[in-house]
Amino acid sequence: MSENPHATDEESGLSRKQFIAAVGVGALAVPAVVGAATAGAAASGAPAVDEPLACTPGRTTIAQTEGPYFKPNSPERDDLTAGVSGTRLVVTGHVFNRACQPLSRVLLDFWQADTMGAYDNVRYTLRGHLYTDANGVYRLTTIVPGLYPGRTRHIHVKLQAPGRPQILTTQLYFPGEPRNNTDTIYDPSLLMNVRTVGSGREATFDFVLDVAGTSSPTPTPTPTVTPTGGGGTWRAGTAYSVGDQVTYGGAGYRCLQAHTALAGWEPPNVPALWRRL
Repeated sequence: MSENPHATDEESGLSRKQFIAAVGVGALAVPAVVGAATAGAAASGAPAVDEPLACTPGRTTIAQTEGPYFKPNSPERDDLTAGVSGTRLVVTGHVFNRACQPLSRVLLDFWQADTMGAYDNVRYTLRGHLYTDANGVYRLTTIVPGLYPGRTRHIHVKLQAPGRPQILTTQLYFPGEPRNNTDTIYDPSLLMNVRTVGSGREATFDFVLDVAGTSSPTPTPTPTVTPTGGGGTWRAGTAYSVGDQVTYGGAGYRCLQAHTALAGWEPPNVPALWRRL
């Protein structure tokens, strides 16, 4: 079954009550949800290559199609690897409001394909929900998903914040995937920072939900980035155009997509933006 990029939560049969039911009793203590993409980004469907991977005040994480395989009532757990094989993947990050303040007790419900690209629609393999901690931090242990027919590699997620009726449904992507260029749903603003650590991988992504900030801001943690060594002419904060060349870590790179560089977007980390010379 194809994943319709124009489907909404209501079209796919998901109601607010059904989503709250997906997390069982725990959700009753966290009354509601949040997060929606900016209307312009959601309506245009055009890739926003200069979207940051960390919090920028006022910019929210864009929404994407739910697809055909969301299943309510997932178990509460932060490790989805039981009973499955594949490359271990740990995804961490923050959930912020529009003012870049961390949000605690945000519900994140994840689901994905196995290494063969198949979804478990009978049980709850590679499905589960968790909550951000007091500092707005989440941590998920899973595996690298396989390739679903017609799609690039991706992970689905829904987010719901306390006291809000909205649900953010979106997807996370991997840099350097050949199908990123042909997948009509893919958006580079949803690229995770991914690096190989031993036999597994570690990824980071910070979500920004459409929730107003508080009048008494709490200290904002540093956005989650994947640290790398390097040096050279590449600099975070620089606006690069297609064809620009830089050096990093002793190697040369050519820019593939116009963007403003951010910490964590070093050329070796994001093959979608840089090609080694």
